[in-house]
Amino acid sequence: MSKALTVMDLRALKGVRQISFVQVAREEEAIAASEAGMDMIGTAFIPERAHFARAVPQTHFQFGLPWGKHAEATEALRDAMAAMNAGAQSIYCGMSPAIVEVLAREGVPVICHVGLVPPKATWTGGFKAVGKSAEQALHLLQEVKDFENAGGFAVEMEVIPARVAAEISKRTSMLTISLGSGGDCDAQYLFSADLLGENRGHFPRHAKAYRNFAGERDRLQAERVAAYREYISEVNVGTFPEASHVVEIDETALQDFLKQAERA
Repeated sequence: MSKALTVMDLRALKGVRQISFVQVAREEEAIAASEAGMDMIGTAFIPERAHFARAVPQTHFQFGLPWGKHAEATEALRDAMAAMNAGAQSIYCGMSPAIVEVLAREGVPVICHVGLVPPKATWTGGFKAVGKSAEQALHLLQEVKDFENAGGFAVEMEVIPARVAAEISKRTSMLTISLGSGGDCDAQYLFSADLLGENRGHFPRHAKAYRNFAGERDRLQAERVAAYREYISEVNVGTFPEASHVVEIDETALQDFLKQAERA
């Protein structure tokens, strides 16, 4: 069994090889990703997922602090430490460098976030690429530098022009994690729901579906309906239950029961 990559191991891979990273929502996804050899697995640090890290001890696990839950650094630090105690080796925090600094000062390895940050997308014009102008690109570089100075060890770069992301990656000691920001970052990151083809409707341009779980779920749903209809039909005509589905009683015991039942 392979050992989970530590933060030191991951940092040593910068410029050496690409790191694979997936965001999961179910324990079985985490287990499958680990069995497949994924370098990093992440999920939100919420009560129903707090046990995920323990299920995949051989893979680097990252818990994400839900954006908007914490009003200040002490709250974020408390949750970050709880997440580390639950088995995480790193923490995602989408808050400011000031908050990241507090976490990093206590030894919490923090993954920061720049570019299209969904809860803050109104500041960058909505759900679209960030960094397509020289001014925006320079602002991104400064944000990355601010997070680096705050002590973050990695930064998620979401939907940034690939050449901008490549240049920023050269100019920071942090690991750069690409979500739609090209192949020259240090890690590639996808959501399991996209990777497995679970979603219907809009599909992110930066994502790739390697399976069609939505179609498989449609097929399984149709099979459920068909099975229920067959069951109802057999109940209605009396062909269920069959002899193999019931428990018999010895004839002598049955007759004894009937005699005593008559006197009851």
